[in-house]
Amino acid sequence: MTEPIDSQHGRCHCGAVSFAASGPPDWVAHCHCQSCRRTTASPVTTFAGYKDAAVTWDGAAPQIFNSSAGVERGFCGQCGTPLFYRTERRPNDIDLYLSTFDDPATFQPQFHVFAVEQVAWLNMGDDLPRHAGGSADAD
Repeated sequence: MTEPIDSQHGRCHCGAVSFAASGPPDWVAHCHCQSCRRTTASPVTTFAGYKDAAVTWDGAAPQIFNSSAGVERGFCGQCGTPLFYRTERRPNDIDLYLSTFDDPATFQPQFHVFAVEQVAWLNMGDDLPRHAGGSADAD
C-alpha cells in the first residue's frame, strides 16, 4: 500500500501548468499499453490514480486530446508535457503521470497493467503483480 501523503505538487516541463494532489493516491501503477507508450514516447509510463476532487490546477489550464473513444489526455499547451489520463469508465478519477510530480520517488508502484503489451526487451526487475489488461484497481 502507498504510504500516507498530505499533498504532492507537480508541473509540466516549462512550469506553465502546475497541480496539487491531496492525500495518498488510490493506486500507483506502471502501464505498458501502446497508447501510453505513444503518448509519452517511452517504453512504459507510471501513473498515480486520484479522485478528481483531490487534484487542483494552477497556472494555465491543461489542454485536452481525445486519444480514443471515452478517453482524454491532458497536456501543457505550451511545452507539450503529458499530465494526465482520464476515462469515462472511471468518471470521477484522474491518473496523473508520476514523472510530473516534484518528488516522484515518494510514490511506490503497486502493480503493472497491460503487461501483455510490454515491450519485449524491457526488464523492469520487480516482482509486482502483472495484469494482462487493466486491473479492477486501475480501470
